[in-house]
Amino acid sequence: MTQSMTGFARGSVTTGTQSVTVECRSVNNRFLDIQFRMPEALRECETALREQVGNAFSRGKLELTIRTHDKAGHAAAALDQERLRTLKSTLIEISDAFPESTMPDQLSIMLAPGVMTEETTDLETFQRAAAEALDFCLAELRVQRLAEGEKLALMVMERCTAIRTQLDELKVQLPALQTAHRQKLLSRLETLDIEADPKRLEEEIVYILQRADVEEEMDRLGAHLDAIETALRGDAPCGRRLDFLMQELNREANTLSAKSTALSTTNTSVEFKVLIEQMREQIQNIE
Repeated sequence: MTQSMTGFARGSVTTGTQSVTVECRSVNNRFLDIQFRMPEALRECETALREQVGNAFSRGKLELTIRTHDKAGHAAAALDQERLRTLKSTLIEISDAFPESTMPDQLSIMLAPGVMTEETTDLETFQRAAAEALDFCLAELRVQRLAEGEKLALMVMERCTAIRTQLDELKVQLPALQTAHRQKLLSRLETLDIEADPKRLEEEIVYILQRADVEEEMDRLGAHLDAIETALRGDAPCGRRLDFLMQELNREANTLSAKSTALSTTNTSVEFKVLIEQMREQIQNIE
C-alpha cells in the first residue's frame, strides 16, 4: 500500500499513578529523520525507541514528544521519616544553643528540603509504558499515512491515465504525421527548382524521417507508466522509485518535443510535461 509521509498521531498508556502520552508529527523528507523530546528518565532507552520507529517507517521527518503526568493532577507525596528525625534532632540542638529563638511551624518543617518526597513510578515500568504508548502512536500514524497515500496514489494514477490516453492518440496519428512530414520535405525541394538523384533523394528523406521518428520514445513512455502503476500497487515503499521514474518520463517528453515535426506533437509533449510535474509534486510526499 502506498504511504504518505505526512500525518499526526497520539498514543497514551496509563500505569500506576502515571499517564504516558506520545505525540508524533510527520512530514516529508528524503531520509528517515527522527527527533525526540522526552523526560530525562527515558534517555537511556532512546536507542530502543528509535529502532521502534525505524521498524515502522523508512522515510519522513518524525518529531516525537513524550509527556508524562499524574492521573490525579499531582504526584503522591510521603514523609521521609529518616530526614524528619534528623531535622528534629538538629532543631533541638539549635533550641538548646539559642533558647530565645522561635521554633519553625509545621508548614515550614514540611517545606524543608528532603522532608516530603514524591512517589515515582518504577523506571522499568515507566520505560515499558513509553514503548507501548509509542506503539499505539505509530499504529495510528500508519493508518493516517496509508489513507493519505491512497489519495496521492489515486491522483498519480489519474495523471498516468491521462498521459496514456494522449499517447495512444499520438500513436494513431503517427503514420499520418510521418506522411505529412515527407510531403512537406518534397514540397520544399520542388520550390528549389533543382535536379536531384531520385535514389539519393529517397535516402536523405528516409534519414530525416528516421531522425524524427518518436516510436521508441513512445514505447519507453508506456513502459515507464507501467512501472509507475506497478510500484503504486506494491507493498514496498516506492517514493524513491517513483521519483526516478518521473525523471525518466520527463527525459522522454523532452526528446519527443525535440523531435517534433508538427504542432500537435509539440502540444502533446507540453501536456506530458505539465502532467509529469503535477505527479512529481504529489510524489514528494510518498514514502
